[in-house]
Amino acid sequence: MFAPDGPSLLELVIEGLSSTRVGYDRLAPRFDVTPFRTPDALLEVVAAHLASGPRIGRVVDLCCGTGAALEHLAPHADALVGVDFSPGMLAVAKRRLAAHRDRLTLIEADVLAWEPDRQADLVTLFGAWGHVPGREPELLALVHRLLRPGGRFVFVTAPHPGPAQRAFWLGHAFNAAMRVRNALIPPPFVMLYLKFPLARALELCRAAGLEPSVHPLGWDERPDDVLVDAVRS
Repeated sequence: MFAPDGPSLLELVIEGLSSTRVGYDRLAPRFDVTPFRTPDALLEVVAAHLASGPRIGRVVDLCCGTGAALEHLAPHADALVGVDFSPGMLAVAKRRLAAHRDRLTLIEADVLAWEPDRQADLVTLFGAWGHVPGREPELLALVHRLLRPGGRFVFVTAPHPGPAQRAFWLGHAFNAAMRVRNALIPPPFVMLYLKFPLARALELCRAAGLEPSVHPLGWDERPDDVLVDAVRS
């Protein structure tokens, strides 16, 4: 499914019926050839935005998955840190980033339970807001603790789609299916869409002590997507 070397429909069903961690461990070897991974074209735009500023000292990518974002950020940063709770995903990230091993740290941890021991100049998060529905303030509190004063938190989001847009119905249909699945089959697989749209993102960033600015991505494939660059005061 998706690509000749991607997961089959049956494999995706089995992964979706697993816990969140086990599901991602199973999917990890094929994750990069699914549409669930943040596209390289989007990551290239983000990396270009960051490259236009001063060189980054230490970057921490939360929920780093297979390390795709860190690979794009590697030319612009001195130290790379990835945090994820899936050992399967981290194993792929370790192989992907082998050329940067001397400045790479991969941490197996649930980001909402992780207590960092060093601050960072940049924190990024891609495609993972749906894994923390209702707990976004906790994640932003972690980001605030993690960033040095003047440090930046960068992520991508979009305005909430309206009922006339396909994304509105697809997102709500997926969320309804996941709620039914989690009500009937333990342990849960936590993933919901449309949970961190732009207006809410800006409000929660400011409440967490991060001052956001919004930058259009100019990406034709997703014209509504924007980059949010939030600075810790």
